[in-house]
Amino acid sequence: MVNTTPSGAAASAKALPPLTPGPHRKRLGLISVIASFGGLLFGYDTGVINGALRPMAAELGLEAFTEGVVTSSLVFAAAFGAIICGRLSDAIGRRTTIISLAILFFVGTLFVTLTPNFELLVVGRVLLGLAVGGASTVVPVFLAELAPFEIRGSLSGRNEVAIVIGQLSAFVINAIIGNVFGHIDGVWRIMFAICAIPAICLFFGMLRMPESPRWLIEKGRNDDALAVLKTVRSEDRAIAELEEITKVAKEEQTEQQIGLKAVLTNKWLIRILLVGIGLGVAQQLTGINSIMYYGQTVLVESGFEEGAALIANIAPGVIAVIGGLIALAYMDRFDRRKTFIIGYSLTTVCHLLIGISSMVLEPGNPLRPWIILFLVVLFVGSMQTFLNVATWVYLSEVFPLHMRGLGTGVSIFFLWIANGFLSLYFPTLVEATGITGTFFLFAGVGVLALIFIITSVPETRGRTLEALEEDVTTGAIYTAHKKKK
Repeated sequence: MVNTTPSGAAASAKALPPLTPGPHRKRLGLISVIASFGGLLFGYDTGVINGALRPMAAELGLEAFTEGVVTSSLVFAAAFGAIICGRLSDAIGRRTTIISLAILFFVGTLFVTLTPNFELLVVGRVLLGLAVGGASTVVPVFLAELAPFEIRGSLSGRNEVAIVIGQLSAFVINAIIGNVFGHIDGVWRIMFAICAIPAICLFFGMLRMPESPRWLIEKGRNDDALAVLKTVRSEDRAIAELEEITKVAKEEQTEQQIGLKAVLTNKWLIRILLVGIGLGVAQQLTGINSIMYYGQTVLVESGFEEGAALIANIAPGVIAVIGGLIALAYMDRFDRRKTFIIGYSLTTVCHLLIGISSMVLEPGNPLRPWIILFLVVLFVGSMQTFLNVATWVYLSEVFPLHMRGLGTGVSIFFLWIANGFLSLYFPTLVEATGITGTFFLFAGVGVLALIFIITSVPETRGRTLEALEEDVTTGAIYTAHKKKK
């Protein structure tokens, strides 16, 4: 029988000195801004294809399938970038890994911008994908490990807001460049070249940022960890947190709870890994990134002219940023589970309404494109407000320290694989079934996701990473969830 009494970590969390204002809070804010350039790059590199694809296809002679290959090559590479960089960050540190990713972003941008053909274009997209996948894993973990538990959701959630700001930036820049310079050959190369700017900012910014204190403690560098904690906490809070983290790290070492072997020999760790994988896949099967990658295609299909679709495509990007900011405001006030349930309920309804509207309003009806645009905006807003930020925060906090890089990497690997298959086959799916069939399919998946959340996902809000670690490792987190229900 699982012990459900309060764990030592949970008790010590209550005894931690309270958060106080001061220079350390400003320092923590600066770190989150610099690290979130990784999210900005993630967003821009995934969003820029939305407006660049059509002129790119015209210049390089791409067809429907090769368009899918160009789009999905980044996404499939991101899957491997996530799992490789998750393990790499466990070995060499979160900060060093992020600096390396900044270099990879820059090199990938050069390949794509200067490519003379389809083959080298795909190589560049693969390099960018490895960087995007690595950033999607390491940046949220880095922020979660630096954040006090009281504001962990809003602080680590800033990375997801940076992602949608990056996507919105791509949509706006694409619309301006596409409509002003659309007559110039190779206009899509300019759209991609802009990605080099945040890559340079991330590289030089991270050179001045500290390493994760939790990673330093796991490597036995306690003095370095305390020095970092004192820059982002009051002194008494820093000392208290150091003791708590050190205690859990020593227990892991004593019980040899390290690496993949520890995961495979503990049924509760396997279970939480499956929960992480399920959450990642469910998020992608809403079709959110199909809208972000192929939004212009969907809007043209609904009845907009090509230039108008490029401009209208900015609307989902704007609502995504607004939704992300709303999510940050409540992330530390509402349970993660409630947020997930509300989110999947809303997105499923939006899918049904989009499918019904595209079926009832026939092509040529002047209301058709505007109603579908409104529903797409509503879907993206629901997704960003209730699901995207919450999913990335959850994945960054739920795994124990010794498997955090591995667990987050594996979960995001499957997230990107699901994203990749949707990216590859979405144009074919729309071509075969139209908007109606595509969004009815997304609605069916949404119902399955709701069942999964209600039955299998435990709560993580309002607890230190060390308290979560004890309850995840022993299975108490599931018992506590059942008792709460």
